[in-house]
Amino acid sequence: MSAEPLPLGERLARQIAAGGPISVAHYMAEANQHYYATRDPLGVEGDFTTAPEISQMFGELVGLCLTDVWMRSGRRPGALYAELGPGRGTLASDALRAMESAALAPRVHFVETSPTLRERQRALIPHVVHHDAIDSLPNEGALLIVANEFFDALPVRQCVRVGDEWRERVVIRREAEGRFMAVPGYRRIESGLPAIAAGAQDGAIIETPIVGAAIAYALAQRIARQGGVAIIIDYGYEGPLLGDTLQAVRAHQYADPFADPGEVDLTTHVDFTMIGNMARQAGLRVLGTVGQGALLRDLGIDARAAQLVRTSPARAQEVEAARARLTDDDAMGMLFRAMAWVHPDWADPAGFGV
Repeated sequence: MSAEPLPLGERLARQIAAGGPISVAHYMAEANQHYYATRDPLGVEGDFTTAPEISQMFGELVGLCLTDVWMRSGRRPGALYAELGPGRGTLASDALRAMESAALAPRVHFVETSPTLRERQRALIPHVVHHDAIDSLPNEGALLIVANEFFDALPVRQCVRVGDEWRERVVIRREAEGRFMAVPGYRRIESGLPAIAAGAQDGAIIETPIVGAAIAYALAQRIARQGGVAIIIDYGYEGPLLGDTLQAVRAHQYADPFADPGEVDLTTHVDFTMIGNMARQAGLRVLGTVGQGALLRDLGIDARAAQLVRTSPARAQEVEAARARLTDDDAMGMLFRAMAWVHPDWADPAGFGV
């Protein structure tokens, strides 16, 4: 009989005891891999709720936006819908239904590593093809790509100012306190930092999305070769900026990122400037960022909400609450930002201020 696997916290503690401190990026990667592989974290009974779970309107409008740009770009045959980190598949289900109403039926591909979420996605979209990484996406056919709250869950490198030098931030285990914590490491960082680092004060932190930048560049290269467009929606900023944005959520409340590895959702704010620059380097046009609220209003959420209420008057309060939560400035409307990457031969998608 095989032994029970060690809890992630114990495995990390043994790694640190054997090899010394681990980077924040390593800690975040291990924690999130375990977290997403072992649960469905979405919804009221989970840890957080994403925009597609709030209302069908979100996915429908994203789907219609992609359909519109596909039509204005020549209705290329063989298009495929590819979503990165598709959650339960709710966004895709709503988007594909809207696409079908406009006579677009793309092949469906998901980049998803969680066995639990793959099962939920397949229940909604039986014909979906799953991938562990973008490398195995089909090499032919225009790409209609969606990444909603994908980049925020990828590990980042954190560097901290210590006196007149920068060091990588690492995670140690305080055995006396029985907990993990982040501290400046011994490794000096002498290159690869933005100009803003020069005037930073002691204790300042800079985050570098090394994994996110690599994925963004690889994805943009695929669009450059195959044609298409990507819509990225996440919470983030236009960097570079100083600050520690690592956060944890559990049961819809903020938690200590280092208290219970693998049992909380770890994210950081997305540096849209960095991932946008990756797309530019691949030869794509980059539009945005715009606030999620502005994007959805431009795409017609007010009209869609009114249509839903006319169809089902009993849902009026529910529909209005969802519309407000998705678009109001003091809810998700400004916190979440949207960016589009566009192949040079394709039309610009609506909603990005062009």
